[in-house]
Amino acid sequence: MPYMNINGNNMYYTDNGEGISIIFVHPPVLTSLNFKYQMEGLSPYFRIIAFDIRGHGKSEPSNMNITYPLIVEDIKQLMISLNIEKAYLCGYSTGGSVVLEFLLTHPELALGGIVIGGMSEVSDKTLKSRISYGRMFAKIGAIRAIALSTAWTQADRPRLFWQLFHDAKKANANNAEQYYEYSLQYNCTAQLGNIEQPVLLIHGGKDKLFKPYAELLSQRLPNNELVTIKGADHRIPTKQADQLNRLIRQFIHRLK
Repeated sequence: MPYMNINGNNMYYTDNGEGISIIFVHPPVLTSLNFKYQMEGLSPYFRIIAFDIRGHGKSEPSNMNITYPLIVEDIKQLMISLNIEKAYLCGYSTGGSVVLEFLLTHPELALGGIVIGGMSEVSDKTLKSRISYGRMFAKIGAIRAIALSTAWTQADRPRLFWQLFHDAKKANANNAEQYYEYSLQYNCTAQLGNIEQPVLLIHGGKDKLFKPYAELLSQRLPNNELVTIKGADHRIPTKQADQLNRLIRQFIHRLK
């Protein structure tokens, strides 16, 4: 299994394919495996990199608090170590917020962003409640329960469920709690106008909870394209993989 020392932490990552690089960022407790279908479906066209955030999956637990800026700096160092000058950043759910932070912090390293069911802030009570439940379960060490729930909802078939569950239950409880906590307080909405790179926003037609966030991003980002996948809910990377992969291919090919 490929590991690399990134800023003093032993990080697990995958690196498949050649050409333009796309780096994928996962939400709390889930891992790089959540992008299994993107690794398989997009690697014939691009260089696909996915990694386990500190304290998640196969990556070493972190002595530093998990914050978006820390994840961004780890991505930067991973790019340097893999000799990647520029890349597209693709994030799912709170991973999409990390992508926005990367575009704001290191625009010189980014070709653009792909945000799947993401947000620039958490402002409504329902989403705050959901993230708070994750934080609470992590705080009491109930990672297995979170892993079971997330793997069950994300998987489109039994084999993927067991794979996701096996990886997710390895999460370090403290690091997962920190990731949830930072997600609750993060807000970059006022800075969205500073992001000049093209951003593809992908939203599920049935994902009512995240619809206002998709519309907010579309209104504030200067150079964006919002695509709604009809019949899809929030779990696009695993449940709508073919459509997602096609949208990513088309987006990048248009910009070449």
